[in-house]
Amino acid sequence: MATFEIHRATKRRAKLRLGMSGPAGSGKTYSALQIASGLGGRIGMIDTEHGSGDLYADLLPEGYDVLSLSPPYTPARYIEAIHALEDIGVSTIIIDSLTHAWSGEGGSLDRQGKIADKSGNSWQAWRQVTPEHNALVEALLQSRCHIIATMRAKTEYVQEKDERTGKQVVRKIGLAPIMRDGIEYEFTTFFELDVQHMAYAGKDRTRLFDAEIFRPDVETGRKLLSWLNSGVDSAQPANVMSPDQKTAMMDAINRAGNLDDLYRAFSVAYRVANSLPDANALAELTALKDQRKALLEVHDEAYGMAA
Repeated sequence: MATFEIHRATKRRAKLRLGMSGPAGSGKTYSALQIASGLGGRIGMIDTEHGSGDLYADLLPEGYDVLSLSPPYTPARYIEAIHALEDIGVSTIIIDSLTHAWSGEGGSLDRQGKIADKSGNSWQAWRQVTPEHNALVEALLQSRCHIIATMRAKTEYVQEKDERTGKQVVRKIGLAPIMRDGIEYEFTTFFELDVQHMAYAGKDRTRLFDAEIFRPDVETGRKLLSWLNSGVDSAQPANVMSPDQKTAMMDAINRAGNLDDLYRAFSVAYRVANSLPDANALAELTALKDQRKALLEVHDEAYGMAA
């Protein structure tokens, strides 16, 4: 019979996991910086928007650091960037934007398409790409810093009546974030912004913003920080790979159908384990890689002899 751990529900202190989506011009970067300022401490930004992170250099008196991330926007490079900012001691990491890890050059969609074109098997391609995406999600959830991740939103135009003038006007609205379906549920709170820079909490475990439409500012960050700090202390996470993360990495290595696939799978695993750093996980994954490599080389040799 299985043994389960059962404990009394207890609110513990936590780090912020905030997602924000909106169409172009909705103020995602500005809002993220305002909220981060309210959280206090040193701020670091991963900028994939071609230098837009520096445009607000005069916004915060305390300033902030920028890590410019250029293509390819692979999940592994995002993970490395997160750990680089952790290593310099930032308290809050703004990822502006997370969308490139999904739809940008070298992102998951790009990787899946290239693998499918090469193999002719779209489903098999997703089996290789999904563990890489999951590893990035795990890095977001396990970071010792507050995380604020912005995402572009699909946009649509609607025509509606202006109650003040009685005329028909066209308005741009944001829809789902451009990211893998369900990404909203990975965050503690998820704000949806419109082009008037107003936010609505599409998901909010804090219950601070229920049914509110508001403009995010420094006070928003302070409110979130107060909620995050209200609870008992929890142990700091060890610098180890989570079981789910390690399983995903091992599955990707075991599924490698050729040496190129094996190299890509192990490259992701190596970067994640080495950046934590988790020496035990790295040794285990390296041993598994070597075993898989030996099997593939035997298969290739046998296939060549048969041919």
